[in-house]
Amino acid sequence: MNNQPALSKSLKVYQIVFLGLAWMTPMIFFTVYGVAYDAAGGQMVLAYLIAFLAIFFTAYSYSRMVKAYPIAGSAYTYTKKAIHPRIGFLVGWALLLDYIFSPIIAILTFGIFMHTEFPSIPVYVWVIVMNIILALVNIVGIKSVARISGISVVVQILFISLFCLFIIKDIATGQASSSTLFSLHPFLASDVPFTTIFSGAALICFCFLGFDAVTTMAEETIQPERTIPKAIFLIVCIAAVMYIAISYFTQIAYPGFTFTNPDNAAYTLVKLVGGNLLSSLFITVLIIATFTQGVSSVTSVTRFLYALGRESVLPQKVFSYIHPTFKTPVVNILLVTAFSFLGMFIDLNTAVTFVSFGALTAFTFVNLSVIAHFYIKLKKRSFTETILYLIFPLIGAAFIGWLLTLLNKDTLLIGVAWLTVGFLYLFVKSRLSAPFVKRDHSKVTVPEK
Repeated sequence: MNNQPALSKSLKVYQIVFLGLAWMTPMIFFTVYGVAYDAAGGQMVLAYLIAFLAIFFTAYSYSRMVKAYPIAGSAYTYTKKAIHPRIGFLVGWALLLDYIFSPIIAILTFGIFMHTEFPSIPVYVWVIVMNIILALVNIVGIKSVARISGISVVVQILFISLFCLFIIKDIATGQASSSTLFSLHPFLASDVPFTTIFSGAALICFCFLGFDAVTTMAEETIQPERTIPKAIFLIVCIAAVMYIAISYFTQIAYPGFTFTNPDNAAYTLVKLVGGNLLSSLFITVLIIATFTQGVSSVTSVTRFLYALGRESVLPQKVFSYIHPTFKTPVVNILLVTAFSFLGMFIDLNTAVTFVSFGALTAFTFVNLSVIAHFYIKLKKRSFTETILYLIFPLIGAAFIGWLLTLLNKDTLLIGVAWLTVGFLYLFVKSRLSAPFVKRDHSKVTVPEK
């Protein structure tokens, strides 16, 4: 067993941050702009602030749990070890929706925009090409993924900065509705019900997904107990600053902005701000962003499947296999690639539905895991520890749990159906074989490459 190939420890803080931001895709602000604007009643700044607060407490809980269990597995591992193995399995099963459909979202978005630029080439052709490229990049190794992600994130941040500078120029030259850069109006919502804004925040939480995915790379990270928590907070804060800044500037500069089609509302907004030049650049950057989101999301889901295979939740010989040369889970990468061909047959809304339910369910239980592990099991109950290990995670769990209930009924029904399938799988497995958790990996030493 000691001679079996293992994941290679090579990632540093900045690489983890780039991987998380690439998975999150800062340009996601634009791809969901129209839908989010409608859902939040136009109060984008407040909706993003609320979403950030909910995510911040959850990010704190992730940072605590990755220190306790610096191994691949994310919410599945934390819930399994802190609460109960079977509950952990069901949380992991829900999280699988988030991870396994995320590459499909990236692939579909890529195909749609490439088809827009090259109408003669069908979307399914781009889906096939994208799948093959993502597989090859991920097989080569985690360092290549980190390098590609870093370039993409820099390009996206530069575009967002340029976009904001165009708006500031319009304000300074009197071409915008506002003549000042400083206004409290975006933070006030006198004519919009708070229930509407919170519904928008529930949808907008999707824009922050990515900070949690980096916990699946704990075993490929140098000093994960320190590196991952630091990267998590950097990812969440950088994203919040970008999203709130764009929302703020657009809201004060173009308060009367309207659109007819939510799907291309962002393109209309960008064209209003910067004309044909900025809109052409927008399409180019968005295509790059969706490509690297696909690379990072494949990385995350394959590491998650590796954790499930190593725990014998899924067939161990298949899902825990590491290639002796590349030190990557090649079989998992090929399986995810095969599954992602579903992008030729399902729509983007369906994929987003699966991701939203899985992510918010996992977030809720990670918060509860902090309470179970630190406050109940380890009895850390001083005044400060009560705040850190009871109050903070309770706020996070309540906030995320409430946002989960604000998802539409179809989403909740699909999510419950998926959990029912997972429960039946667990029941049959426990009847046909020994308990699915065979060994404790709470203290795992992974040899360096």
